[in-house]
Amino acid sequence: MVNPARSDVHADVAILIVAFNSAHTLPRVSEALRQQSLTPKEVWVLENGSPNAPVTQDLCPDGAHLIVSETNLGFAGGNNLLAAKVSAKWLILLNPDAFPEPDWLEAMMAGVARYPDCPLFGCTQKVADDDQRRLDGIGDVYHFTGLPYRAGYGKVLEPPQEGYVFGPCGAMTMVDRALFLALGGFDEDLFCYCEDVDLAYRINLLGFRAIQTNHAAVHHLGYASSGRRSAFATYYGARNRFWVFFKNTPGWLLWVLSPIHIAVTLLLWVSAARFGQFTLFAKALSDALKGWPHVMAKRRDIQKARKISTWDMAKRINWNPLNLLTRGGDVRPIGPDRTKR
Repeated sequence: MVNPARSDVHADVAILIVAFNSAHTLPRVSEALRQQSLTPKEVWVLENGSPNAPVTQDLCPDGAHLIVSETNLGFAGGNNLLAAKVSAKWLILLNPDAFPEPDWLEAMMAGVARYPDCPLFGCTQKVADDDQRRLDGIGDVYHFTGLPYRAGYGKVLEPPQEGYVFGPCGAMTMVDRALFLALGGFDEDLFCYCEDVDLAYRINLLGFRAIQTNHAAVHHLGYASSGRRSAFATYYGARNRFWVFFKNTPGWLLWVLSPIHIAVTLLLWVSAARFGQFTLFAKALSDALKGWPHVMAKRRDIQKARKISTWDMAKRINWNPLNLLTRGGDVRPIGPDRTKR
């Protein structure tokens, strides 16, 4: 799993991989982890009820712990299950179609050393097997419309910046395990899609920041399990965006931005008709409204625990109307106001 020259060095990290129909990509992840210049303390793989191409022990990274679930627990539930089993200080949630570069883990830990007060980290994501050298993502952005997006997706790769982002892209998230568990991990009601944005939002509301490191990188296939415009992605994306917005948006921001979010959601609903998904989108919104009482109960707990002002949260949101259309980056300079742990 590690370069023999560094076999005596271990990072206090547990790598968690939730695999669904991932037998064709996990061996490549395993090889990428074997080539690392720094080895993690633990690697855990969840075979998450795959109906096709289930993962077996021989496909996993060397020394990995394999857990098999007969049912699909979702990305949220699957990672929560694994996180409860590990002892490492840091969790790295790695997609089964994200392939780290050889110095990736070493570069991530160097980022932790540079910013010891920050509990959440991301890295550069490159489109895997791409001759055009395009970006897959340089951090998640939360737009004032209530639509999150992956910054830089599809853009030509340029030397990445290092700085604050709203949150890391979900294909590779590094988070302090104690904080993750204290927050209850991912919201399992989300099941899949936007759970990473929801986690980042809740961490922001506590006053912490996320760091996008500029030296670590993974190559990401993307949508290897679900498909980009699949019914699955459309349903959970539409429903979960609605929940994340109304759960987390604090104070006066909720009143100011709600009309905008609702209007944009309705436009997306109309747009879904182009792909034959008008009825599916309607079901997603109907189910979102059915869950309203539960979402509001969660909102009360989240807002009660909030540590920053509504104005400070507003400054962490992206307010550029064009950025949503262009997937413009939003990596912000690191100043002296870093929150201390």
